[in-house]
Amino acid sequence: MLDVIGLTPDEEQLYRCLVQLTTARVGELAERLGRPRADILAQLDALRGKGLVLPTGPDPDAPLRPLAPDVPLGEALLRRQEALESARAAVTQLTEEYRAGMRRHDVGHLVEVVTGGGALRERLRDLQNGARVEVLWFCRANPLAMSGQENVEEFDALARGVRYRAIYEREMLLEPGALADIEQGVRAGEQARVLDRLPVRLAIVDGRTAVCPLVPERGSGEPTAAVIGRSQLLDALLALFESHWLMATPLGSSAPPVGQDGDGYRPDPDEARLLSLFVAGVPDKSIASQLGVSRRTVQRRLADLMELAGVDTRPGLAFQVARRGWI
Repeated sequence: MLDVIGLTPDEEQLYRCLVQLTTARVGELAERLGRPRADILAQLDALRGKGLVLPTGPDPDAPLRPLAPDVPLGEALLRRQEALESARAAVTQLTEEYRAGMRRHDVGHLVEVVTGGGALRERLRDLQNGARVEVLWFCRANPLAMSGQENVEEFDALARGVRYRAIYEREMLLEPGALADIEQGVRAGEQARVLDRLPVRLAIVDGRTAVCPLVPERGSGEPTAAVIGRSQLLDALLALFESHWLMATPLGSSAPPVGQDGDGYRPDPDEARLLSLFVAGVPDKSIASQLGVSRRTVQRRLADLMELAGVDTRPGLAFQVARRGWI
């Protein structure tokens, strides 16, 4: 298995044998492996060159001992990973150049149609794996191809520095477990906001590729989506996202640390979570379900927060939450 980082199968077998024996002479290794002494000597020279074997003394016939593999092989693995990342970036760039060239000569390459839930999921995974700058989402309830729990590619992309901005439809927050999934993404670095309604399902990667389903809802047949390359149509979709982003309400998993600010109060993480759902327009009953408390508890906590904010109406509380930066 280590041939991908420069260790041949025979060298790997010889090294494993030496690891098992702790120390061994050339003759003993040749006998155990059933190979000619000359082959063993050549493979040992290669292992010494890779920093994996050392003699125990100055005598040429002294026993040999293995060295720890993590440093020399780890460096080789790192170089391999860097080479693979560079190759993947080059393939992504070449693919984009190819598509751009084809679009200039054939309008049919402007929009690619992907049919089937499995094919659509794989395309979304590939696009996120190739993302380098930013991924944008319009997330509506009852996803056609990929739920939040299935989208593990987001966490890999966030870990390598890709920015994620997602707008969730309010109805989606009412689905069991949805809020927990969103909060997990927010803790990993996702920027999340919520709106009452979204016009379409949409994903845009690096401002160069958009995926937009062509069927309105589940139950209308097999999912079909358009993959849209750089064009005025893509520019329009980007503008559509940005306009909704400005209107959407931030949705966070926690507030800043508890303490005093200019207004004399700072909500703790539990209160910030409650306020995020309240400002997003989620009904009290659904908030209670998401937080695992009673509806009466939600109403009491909101009443306490209204008193702290110095208001006597819920719209007034929403205004003060925004003005004071409580979420």
